[in-house]
Amino acid sequence: MSVQTYYVFHDTQYHYFSPVSLSQQITRLTPRVLPWQQPQAHQLEVSPFPDKMVVNTDSFGNLMNYFALYQEHQSLDIKVSSIVSIAPRMLPDQSTMPVWSEVVERLQYQRYKQYLPFDQEATQFRFESNHVRLLPAFREWALACMRPEMNLMQAVQALQERIYQEFSFDPSATTISTPVHEVFERRRGVCQDFAHYMLSCLRSVGLAARYVSGYLLTHPPAGMARLVGADASHAWVSVYIPDVGWLDSDPTNNIFPNLEHITLGWGRDFSDVSPIRGMMYGSNDHSFKTQVTVIPETELEQLSSESLRERCLQIGKLRSLPESA
Repeated sequence: MSVQTYYVFHDTQYHYFSPVSLSQQITRLTPRVLPWQQPQAHQLEVSPFPDKMVVNTDSFGNLMNYFALYQEHQSLDIKVSSIVSIAPRMLPDQSTMPVWSEVVERLQYQRYKQYLPFDQEATQFRFESNHVRLLPAFREWALACMRPEMNLMQAVQALQERIYQEFSFDPSATTISTPVHEVFERRRGVCQDFAHYMLSCLRSVGLAARYVSGYLLTHPPAGMARLVGADASHAWVSVYIPDVGWLDSDPTNNIFPNLEHITLGWGRDFSDVSPIRGMMYGSNDHSFKTQVTVIPETELEQLSSESLRERCLQIGKLRSLPESA
């Protein structure tokens, strides 16, 4: 497998039903620099032009763009363009992989215990958070497929496979505020629901696992052109393996992410890495529309949309600038 390069466009448009005099927003839409992932160019465009804009890093190392508008406006357009290269990832060596119950024991809290630095950092992902719950029912459900003799990778694979087989993808079944126990009862939802449920299972048995936000390359039906805006944000989980690092797992697709997953950031759950979050003053209601397009570099010449071709050329010009490396 060779390195794959993608052009990613994430556009959000807000329309306010009455004028807004103040808007403050935070975006987490900058791809992370990782051993297997290299952002080559990135651009954030906001209209109307912000009165204030600041780039910062949150407690998990994710890049944040904060901006504020103090002038009256009735619409807000946020356009994010990126070029990202993804290299193949090697799965951990299973011959030296610890049994998953040994990892639980290693991460358990004990008075006066001296944790290794990476173990201690990982323990923050063992507890409940806004969208993740530790419940006996989740523990029991997970233990039904995570056999005691399995190593950690085998246990993670068994859990992601069971979620994939028993849960149905249904965008109409949930919202971002749907509690994880309702997702469990309905056995329906979307990628963030399956990620939150898998995190609840993993943490309920005592493992450390975090929520990952990003994109997934989708494939149009055979003979059909790639549609502009037909993609979406994606979510999966990552499980801590002592002395090795983190293992990504995608329960929505029952795969270990590799060349087609683009990582934006991670946290305890969705609330830590919401793509766009903010507040506005002056309107009782609003509507919004989001479009995501992920294009392999190898397909640029096949694009039929002139506006998208122009946008690819525009972000491509930033590729050679030092700050885009």
